[in-house]
Amino acid sequence: MAKIVAGVGMSHVPAIGVAIDSGNTDDEYWTPLFAGFEKSKQWINDQNPDVIIVVYNDHATAFSLELIPTFAIGCAAEYDIADEGWGARPVPRVVGHPELAWHMAQSLVLDEFDMTIVNNMEVDHGLTVPLSLMFDQPQEWPCPVVPICVNVVQFPPPTGNRCFNLGKAIRRAVESFDKDLKVVIFGTGGMSHQLQAERAGLINSQFDNDFLDMMANDPKKAAAIPHVDYLREAGSEGIELVMWHVMRGAIDEDAKEIHRHYHVPASNTAVGHIILENKK
Repeated sequence: MAKIVAGVGMSHVPAIGVAIDSGNTDDEYWTPLFAGFEKSKQWINDQNPDVIIVVYNDHATAFSLELIPTFAIGCAAEYDIADEGWGARPVPRVVGHPELAWHMAQSLVLDEFDMTIVNNMEVDHGLTVPLSLMFDQPQEWPCPVVPICVNVVQFPPPTGNRCFNLGKAIRRAVESFDKDLKVVIFGTGGMSHQLQAERAGLINSQFDNDFLDMMANDPKKAAAIPHVDYLREAGSEGIELVMWHVMRGAIDEDAKEIHRHYHVPASNTAVGHIILENKK
């Protein structure tokens, strides 16, 4: 059967993609951030997964304010790279895994999660920046991707607990797939940041590091954080952290921490990263 072997949490700051695409990763400003992903790239190369599930939020490219699903799963064979206003990133087209994605869609719906099924979708920096951080700049991505979009753009977003339970349902879906696949799931977004109004530029390192500790050691406590706490402590865009709970719910509660990285700032955003591996 297919099996999720590990989870990865990370920020998906768009400026990171610009730095990679512009060849600026060795600049003094960016070097500390990218240095924290060197171990991660070696780790995922050693894991050699067959499929990556990427949980992220669309930034008004595939979905506009006219239509925003709470949870959506991409079931296409491939995904073009979105032009977010400054041209599409010069990265490979993302190849999907329709067979697994359709199986997951059926399993999740029957498990009472109302997934929106997407058969044609461009993917933006929310998905491509995490791939670049983990796989660098290959000629093609080393494995297929199943995209899962979570609404954190339009009120009301799902609760952390709902996302945590979706992760558990994703695990059940994957483990009921009758082909041997090694799967790694990414939960992306965050950490603390606010892009507008009086608190623009807000970064709360204490909250961020406490969150990383909970991801590693007390995921149920993390899943219970209410929306208002994200807003108050992590800024208006800190709500993106609920997507990490999908990843965390999909792996063992006592998963082993392999690597952690935290850096401030990256384009007025706190960047967090953690790798958690199932012990079995």
